[in-house]
Amino acid sequence: MSTKLLHNAYSGDLFKKEGDDLIALLANHLKITKEGTPSKVTHSVAPTVEYDFWQEYIKEEHSTKDFFATLLERSIHTHHPKYIGHQIASTVPISALATLFSAQLNNGMTVYEMGQASTAIEKVVIDMFVETIGYVQGDGFLTSGGTLANLTAMLAARKAIANDDIWNDGHHNKLAIMVSEEAHYCVDRAARIMGLGSDGIIKIPVTDNYAIRTDVLEEYYSRALQNGCQVIAIVGSAPSTSTGVYDDLEEISAFAKAKKIWFHVDGAHGGAAIFSSKYKYLLKGIDQADSVIIDGHKMMGTSSITTAVLFKNKVDSYATFEQKAHYLWDKNDDPEWYNLGKRTFECTKSMMSLRFFAIMNAYGTQFFDDNVTVLYDAGREFGTYVEQHSDFELALEPISNIVCFRYTGNLPSQTYEQINRKIRQELLEDGEFYIVSTVLKGAFFLRTTFMNPFTNREHMELLLKKIKGIAKEIEIKKEEINF
Repeated sequence: MSTKLLHNAYSGDLFKKEGDDLIALLANHLKITKEGTPSKVTHSVAPTVEYDFWQEYIKEEHSTKDFFATLLERSIHTHHPKYIGHQIASTVPISALATLFSAQLNNGMTVYEMGQASTAIEKVVIDMFVETIGYVQGDGFLTSGGTLANLTAMLAARKAIANDDIWNDGHHNKLAIMVSEEAHYCVDRAARIMGLGSDGIIKIPVTDNYAIRTDVLEEYYSRALQNGCQVIAIVGSAPSTSTGVYDDLEEISAFAKAKKIWFHVDGAHGGAAIFSSKYKYLLKGIDQADSVIIDGHKMMGTSSITTAVLFKNKVDSYATFEQKAHYLWDKNDDPEWYNLGKRTFECTKSMMSLRFFAIMNAYGTQFFDDNVTVLYDAGREFGTYVEQHSDFELALEPISNIVCFRYTGNLPSQTYEQINRKIRQELLEDGEFYIVSTVLKGAFFLRTTFMNPFTNREHMELLLKKIKGIAKEIEIKKEEINF
């Protein structure tokens, strides 16, 4: 058997050459996209067309340099200031370098001996989160994304609150979780994964401002008890993914304490506002939560996917999983912070702590303050700008970097949904801007999330101008909408 191919694949010289080419490509991409070029954020292609392209591509010979260049050309550009769409960070380059480093070293972190440096670094990162939230006896760990983080927190709630030993004996009673109807769908998914079923997801209505109605919590709680459910937790959104609105965490905390249930804060998107001296007031009461999750790859500039799961009482971060694995640990009765496999779903855990630590090492935690503050300022500025235009209306006044609005023109209200759906589709196909949409109380709205700190007033003005132009073209083609 020839090992020439293997030697070539693992060549340090080849890695340097191809790595230099890739860094040069990405450095140039970062420079030009930051300046607003190329003109398009995305190149919209049907799934089957894209699949066919890559299926044919792999049949031909291409250099690694060509592969990365082609991939870049066909990918969405999150560093472009006209990217105002989904909640994903414009990655800080130093975090991307840390991700490259960790990907090459590939140290698993389930047991300390496989990832000594990155495990200790993770503890430093978690201590930074715990201190900023205001936990006195807190602890936590990093995991792969908000969905897994929320599920982990709900399992911790079940462990702490449920009457039965479900881990060992299985379900005997009906359990339930209270959550806003505007909460992220992953909380609903977590409840179903846990076997709670439809009755175990108690969705609380929201106010006109889309925050959870704390005045009806008692009513919904009592109803759940009458239905034979034990309520184990209530979830506060910080903020709602659709609207950017924060629930009243103090009120929820008081309710949770009165009922002796778990209080969890889904701060995947906006929990990072704890670092903003200007906007941390939105999270008043978060220090009373039993658990909190915060995504680094949303508002903190890290590469995907990196999420902190944080607990007010450190013992809760160890109690969720009690499965013993003697081949991994000599002792199974000690809460060893450095053996992360005891506390997480992941049996192979990536060195995600480096993504946070690299930013902290280079710029300090002030970077997180600056980033959140600039992005939230942009959201509020855009909201004010929309209000100044009679052809548009806001769904609600934005309080974060998420803004929901729609074009109204001089059109009858029954046509709003049709024309705004068409506007969204035209924007996607055009590719100059990337924004998304949402449905709020049955009404369709365009939705922007300001994730790039270099998106400014000029880009806001160009977006509304673009939308107006598309709307006028649609209005001219009267057959495309029922006036």
